[in-house]
Amino acid sequence: MLVNMTDILRKSREGKYGVVAPNICNEDSARAAIEVAEEKRAPVILDLIFNVSPDIPLLASLVRKMAEKATVPVALNLDHGATFEHAIIAIRSGFSSIMVDRSSLPYEENVAEVAQLVKIAHAVGVSVEAELGHVGSGENYDVDRNAGLTDPAQARDYVERTGVDALAVAIGTAHGKYVGTPHLDFDLLDAIYREVEVPLVLHGGSGSGDENLARATRSGITKVNIGTDLFQAGIDNLLAHHGELKRAHLGYALMAEGYKAKLAHYMELFGQCGKA
Repeated sequence: MLVNMTDILRKSREGKYGVVAPNICNEDSARAAIEVAEEKRAPVILDLIFNVSPDIPLLASLVRKMAEKATVPVALNLDHGATFEHAIIAIRSGFSSIMVDRSSLPYEENVAEVAQLVKIAHAVGVSVEAELGHVGSGENYDVDRNAGLTDPAQARDYVERTGVDALAVAIGTAHGKYVGTPHLDFDLLDAIYREVEVPLVLHGGSGSGDENLARATRSGITKVNIGTDLFQAGIDNLLAHHGELKRAHLGYALMAEGYKAKLAHYMELFGQCGKA
């Protein structure tokens, strides 16, 4: 069933478990994610970013129909919505949640732009995630990690002034593959958790380490974005069985198989299985 992302995350916060938000890019990855969620009886949040498809409304329409038929709660979330137009297109295309990413803007501009889109989204029953601090690139981890960490006191002000439903925080993770060893600041996470009451989101889950991620979900993180690890698992499975390929379409099946196995691992790790 297609649901508002807030419905999933409120239960996650109350139950002190995490929910994986796998990045999807096409029908195959969306179908794979929903299949795993149904097998594990777990809620799932499908993250879809604009640059993966030349026709987001068309892809969103397909994914929405798949979510509506699912036997577990499924949210469709715009990941890293970079412009006002992206947000509006996502809302009109049937996304049940949007992320408004203004984390690279000065604080007051971030607040103003997010608050504007919160009013619009809430008017039509769509939830909003936004980011305070800035989760940078794993390729530039030595610089990005410390440059964008979230300030707990500012987080409280931000949530109150914007009205967001979920807050993505920067506590030491990075997008993509790390160059260096990830170091998550759990004292900072504890401080943020004490300051705000909305569900907290962790971007840059791939490569951050199972122990770190499991601890994060026990310490207040309700949503963990995973992309690189899932797609890499799909590629690895394809390469491991390339000799068995007799038809081109079997390659998609092998990639989906690897993607699903890795996603199932994270669902178990975050404690969301059986929570549908």
